Amino acid sequence: MNIKSASPDAGIAWFKRPAALCAAVLLAAGIAACDKAAAPSAAPQFRGIDITGAEYARSLSLPDQYGKPRTLADFKGKVVVVFFGYTQCPDVCPTTMVELAQVKKGLGADGERVQGLFVSIDPERDTPEILKAYMASFDPSFVALRGTPEQTLAAAKEFKVFFAKVPGKTEGSYTMDHTAGSYILDGNGKVRLFERYGGGVEALTADLKALLAPA
Repeated sequence: MNIKSASPDAGIAWFKRPAALCAAVLLAAGIAACDKAAAPSAAPQFRGIDITGAEYARSLSLPDQYGKPRTLADFKGKVVVVFFGYTQCPDVCPTTMVELAQVKKGLGADGERVQGLFVSIDPERDTPEILKAYMASFDPSFVALRGTPEQTLAAAKEFKVFFAKVPGKTEGSYTMDHTAGSYILDGNGKVRLFERYGGGVEALTADLKALLAPA
């Protein structure tokens, strides 16, 4: 709203007409009340980091654990939780997947509209057979994605995910450093949240409920 300054004479004229002033005040109050009533409901108060409108994490195209090409469009209508990890991860990865499985189960019927996607950052060791068993150990509906090293790098870049090999104590052994967090996309395939590792089941449940709620 543009506010223009009035002349001194205009101000004096208004004060000489108290009835008009009262009417204007009441009118302004009425407009404010109407505006408040017509205002849309407040946006959800997420526990995770709200990244709605981000110009990344917009596409993902990799084969799943059965070799079937998958894209985010395959899961339209579901709230999708995307996590980049590897099966030999000792803590962050299994904890994240266990919590997601708990939340999905705790949501009851609404949990059917939650899709877990695990993107392997270690395709060298994460074979399709290993990924099948790994997903089944958490939730049979979870999908693992595994590409070539080049495809994996491209997917990580799109989601702004960092990962790198860390040499182990014996020759040829290694672990992986990687971003410890999950991206959540809404039912329209738009990225909405980044959930830090360690947020817990309660916070993730609240955020998924908010995204599953009718618009």
